[in-house]
Amino acid sequence: MQTLLLPVGDNFYALPVSWVREVVSTPKLTRLVTAPPRVLGLFNLRGQIVPLLDTAVLLGTGSIDTVAFAVVVNWDQGPTGLAVTGFPHPALLDKSTGPSDLPGTIGLFQVGDQIATLLDPAALLMPERLGGVEIRVDPAHVGVA
Repeated sequence: MQTLLLPVGDNFYALPVSWVREVVSTPKLTRLVTAPPRVLGLFNLRGQIVPLLDTAVLLGTGSIDTVAFAVVVNWDQGPTGLAVTGFPHPALLDKSTGPSDLPGTIGLFQVGDQIATLLDPAALLMPERLGGVEIRVDPAHVGVA
């Protein structure tokens, strides 16, 4: 399976490339004071306002202090950014080496000398997991035309 390997702190997560729209380097964030911890803020992607989610918070592994890249995924709620702490790179996953206990994941895979956890984006981004947070963004409400 073709994936994009996402560094989040000391861990690596594999995202199926079919979900990846693009990668954005150090997105300029507009913070939302009332947003839950899983929402780091919003960024402008060529005129489209995209929410950036804290991947570590979504997975229950902590939080991200510094966002190096946003991996923009397409899903039914619209483009959404997943924050990562290092440069994402392609990886080919073969056979699972074991299960994963993290929410929104499928299993563990050996990638070179690293272990990567395969993300299940449909499960990771379920509205129930996001705590009912509506992440569709109307540019008129954030002052971006």
